[in-house]
Amino acid sequence: MSRPSSGRHEERHHVLDQKAHKPHERLAAHLKDDLSQVDEMIRARMASEHAPRIPEVTAHLVDAGGKRLRPMLTLASARLCGYEGGHHIHLATAVEFIHTATLLHDDVVDESGQRRGRPTANLLWDNKSSVLVGDYLFARSFQLMTEADSLRVLQVLSNASATITEGEVLQLTAAQDLGTTEDTYFKVVRGKTAALFAAATEVGGILAGVSEDRIKALHDYGDALGIAFQVVDDLLDFWGGDATGKNIGDDFRERKLTLPIIKAIARGDDEERAFWKRTLEKNDQRDGDLERALEIMTAHGALDDTRAAALDWAARAKACLDALPEDPIRDMLSDIADYVVARLN
Repeated sequence: MSRPSSGRHEERHHVLDQKAHKPHERLAAHLKDDLSQVDEMIRARMASEHAPRIPEVTAHLVDAGGKRLRPMLTLASARLCGYEGGHHIHLATAVEFIHTATLLHDDVVDESGQRRGRPTANLLWDNKSSVLVGDYLFARSFQLMTEADSLRVLQVLSNASATITEGEVLQLTAAQDLGTTEDTYFKVVRGKTAALFAAATEVGGILAGVSEDRIKALHDYGDALGIAFQVVDDLLDFWGGDATGKNIGDDFRERKLTLPIIKAIARGDDEERAFWKRTLEKNDQRDGDLERALEIMTAHGALDDTRAAALDWAARAKACLDALPEDPIRDMLSDIADYVVARLN
């Protein structure tokens, strides 16, 4: 299908283009010194005296060109709330290690061969190495959490780690089940993606000792941003986009029930349901099935409605920032919410 286009969308692109950098790049420049310290701590803490494969595997992912968005959210929230100590470096590093560990495990579970345009660690080494190095990074992240000397920070990040795993297991059990609802989909997304976004922003406010209202605002911003981020990724799987690093239709071929498909199934007739049952439940996919899937989703407005959902979650994220102090960082966090969904225009 063709993507929506309007003067309003073109104007938004023009505004974004007029800025010196993309929002996450401007935030990275603003937090340059902190990010440099995070990079140094990542190098130091991913080292292993007895198992050189650990830094080899970790470096393969860490050096793959990711935006470091999650640790940046921790640094940004701490600075936005006036934190002047050094423990936000430990927590940002812990957040990055949790994220990297989940990627290593996910690629094994999904039997993936490519991430960010490069071969996955499980392909270059093996599944055992990916799982064990992921475990090592989880352990390292917990060491870093304790160094912040805050039981509440430890509770937030450890709860997020458990929630991420719950989300992944829920996704496994819901996979290829045509009865999966939008409610289940958002539970999965809140687990596997939004939980770490929310924890990353929340712990910055906790470190700074701000009011409960501001801590909640930071958590809710991260939660809504993470949901918008995942919904956009799931939509771009069918629309295409350079940002995903995936081929169009990868989720369909892997039989993942994402929001556009769930909406189309719920609105379809018996013939369409039989199509989804064959391609997703029975894994009988044939030439032309992706095109047919796109036709069905387009006919039922599933793609457009998924886009509307992503825009709504981004707007919710921006609204949460109203409770936080006026600051250039707050403006950049707002722009990041816009940028996440601008990929759909």
